[in-house]
Amino acid sequence: MILVVYLLSTWAGAAAVQAQGAGAVPDITLTCSQPSPIDVEPGSPRSTLVNCNLENPSVHQVKVEIRIQAGNLAYSGPASVTVGNGLSASFQVTLRADLRAPEGSQTVAITAEVTQANGVPVTSSPSTYTVLAIIRQFSRLRVESDVAFIQLRPKVDTNLVFAVHNDGNAMDRFAIGIDNREELNDEGFQLSIPLVSVEIESMAPPQKIYVQMRTPKNQGWTDKYYNLNFKATSDYSIKTVGIADFQIQTMTIYIRGIYLPGFELVGTMMISALAAAALAGRGAREGEDDAIDENGNVIPLEPLTL
Repeated sequence: MILVVYLLSTWAGAAAVQAQGAGAVPDITLTCSQPSPIDVEPGSPRSTLVNCNLENPSVHQVKVEIRIQAGNLAYSGPASVTVGNGLSASFQVTLRADLRAPEGSQTVAITAEVTQANGVPVTSSPSTYTVLAIIRQFSRLRVESDVAFIQLRPKVDTNLVFAVHNDGNAMDRFAIGIDNREELNDEGFQLSIPLVSVEIESMAPPQKIYVQMRTPKNQGWTDKYYNLNFKATSDYSIKTVGIADFQIQTMTIYIRGIYLPGFELVGTMMISALAAAALAGRGAREGEDDAIDENGNVIPLEPLTL
């Protein structure tokens, strides 16, 4: 019995010594939270915060050096933090991305290392925590046309050219169309767009969109202005944000002239008939002899004119 008590007391003493020894070694534990995504579109703050916590399990007051590796992100944070014995302390690291930075992610490593214990320089094993900074995609587009005003006659075919730019920070698909197509159809326009959507890389050259158009053939004289509203809409904005990001480019079309059903065919036939008659008359004249007057003088024939 005495031997058992002795052994138990020995083990208890050894455990106490070990615990005291563990607390005597300067140490630090670092934990950090995952930052929220970074928005980089014009007008956004383009920054996010990483909240970190330091726990000091030792019996010493320690000074902890903070080191940050954030790749191509700008950052700011404390160079060092002092933590009391058995206590914890928190700090923040601010991450900032460039304007219009490409969509993607960046690994950020935050390292804490004890450099002093009770004011005395010491060496210790560093503690590193890694988080992932996500740069969120945003949509932005521009639409332009070669001309803003065009004058045409009734019933003519032409191609209208528009350009769609992707000014966002990632590839996007854009739905394209004529916003007031039904209105123009009611006015007699015939419109066709070979493409209904197009994918464009971020900041790539603009995509040319062709609109095939036939002007109205309303009978009689036409002297009227119309507006054609070309529209492009970001697919990403609808699927992810839920709010359509779109832009409309308006082109003014002035139709002036006369249209009579069948007038083109009749006019062509009349011109062909007149030309044939002129050629036939000229050939007949060239085959006739010059006239002779009563005195025997030659009278040249006058050329036939139409």
